[in-house]
Amino acid sequence: MLTGLIQGHGRHPVTVAGTTLTHPELLGAAARVATDLAGTSRVAVLATPTMETVVAVVGALLAGVEVVPVPPDSGHAELAHVLSDSAPQAWLGPAPPGSSVPRLPVDLAGRTTYSPVEVPPERTAFVLYTSGTTGLPKGVLLSRRAVAAGLDALAEAWAWTSDDVLAHGLPLFHVHGLILGVLGPLRVGGGLVHVGRGTPQAYASAAASMYFAVPTVWSRIAASPEDAAALRPARLLVSGSAGLPVPVFDRLRELTGHEVAERYGMSETLITVATRADGTRRAGWVGVPVAGVETRLRTESGEPVPHDGESVGRLEVRGATLFDGYLNRPEATAEAWTPDGWFRTGDVAVLDAHGRHRIVGRESVDLIKSAGYRIGAGEIESTLLGHPDVAECAVVGEPDPDLGQRIVAHVVPRDAAERDPEPDLAQRLVEHVAAELSAHKRPHEVRFATSLPRNEMGKVQKSRLLAQAPGGTGARVSTSPGRP
Repeated sequence: MLTGLIQGHGRHPVTVAGTTLTHPELLGAAARVATDLAGTSRVAVLATPTMETVVAVVGALLAGVEVVPVPPDSGHAELAHVLSDSAPQAWLGPAPPGSSVPRLPVDLAGRTTYSPVEVPPERTAFVLYTSGTTGLPKGVLLSRRAVAAGLDALAEAWAWTSDDVLAHGLPLFHVHGLILGVLGPLRVGGGLVHVGRGTPQAYASAAASMYFAVPTVWSRIAASPEDAAALRPARLLVSGSAGLPVPVFDRLRELTGHEVAERYGMSETLITVATRADGTRRAGWVGVPVAGVETRLRTESGEPVPHDGESVGRLEVRGATLFDGYLNRPEATAEAWTPDGWFRTGDVAVLDAHGRHRIVGRESVDLIKSAGYRIGAGEIESTLLGHPDVAECAVVGEPDPDLGQRIVAHVVPRDAAERDPEPDLAQRLVEHVAAELSAHKRPHEVRFATSLPRNEMGKVQKSRLLAQAPGGTGARVSTSPGRP
């Protein structure tokens, strides 16, 4: 796989943190790293957004060595768990202070000729740790075959070629930033500009043909018209890791001339569903399955869900991009699959008659069962974000003795930093949802905040919202009248 994965040539260079290497230079430096890995089976890489990380990862893959990307901001307990669970033989490149694991240096100036090594495609390429919703992070085993299949499928879906230059500012320890954002350009022979911090100014100055970002970054770009206009010459804008709010989609179309392409995936599946470069783009919809992937929707009892664009079901996936299991977790691996061989994503979604997907969210926190209705939090969030007084929001279902769950909207008003919300704003938001959707989907409570808890990829941490006591520090609670 690696001979094809790393082209080794391309007319556009790779730039990370201000350091630039041509494709042959990067391949030569990585080949030098690979020569130091004889007898090694697994290494950890402290995945800072640097060229050293890129060369370390590519060098390990050239040598057929498994890579454990480690977030550079890992806390003591998380780091200890990852190292204990994965048992890497060495840090490749920098190591955190105090680590007892040996360290192998990465020399960006080192060069040697690359001699292809035959590595079985079923061998593990990455052990990616994913936190999930409960318990310690699990190590996701991604094979070389799955990585190749995922990148090739996206290259086809997005017409991604060696003529493209990709720009992004994503972390290099996830699928989005590392596998798509680094190995993607290297596989097609294209260019890469990692902009560091994902500011609108950094994206505007990248002069790329493709841009990857999370919704938080796209929102900031949409709020900076001059920087957004600099993206007009691009070919494709892609958003992922969370849903893109409709107002941001519309504003970017106005400022850049592009409709952003959304896509869906997870550590266990890579990218399975994507809006094609030649396909219809619709805010909140993530497209169709990529080549080699199938999806289906099922009820709790395993029955098919209609493809009517409205009915919510559990999303299940199978195909060439899927993982091989969780490291040291045979029980969790077995539970992740249906008896007939489909992976249970844990997400809920709707499908329309054309096979396009809209992700409602995680079944555990985004599927709200209230008064006998199955309600998707994402639909309410999109509607609230369409209100001019809402900057951010997150909707959760909290236990209710009468309804089963009541719908609670956590809202950051557009002018939250300047003054308190208007006294009737909560009621106006409730009425807005009832008018746009239906009465049973309106929030029962609106809680105002100055910010929402998010992880490093910009996803709202709903578990933290659910753990907050109503009316706690900084929370202002307004209860909507009536029940569904």
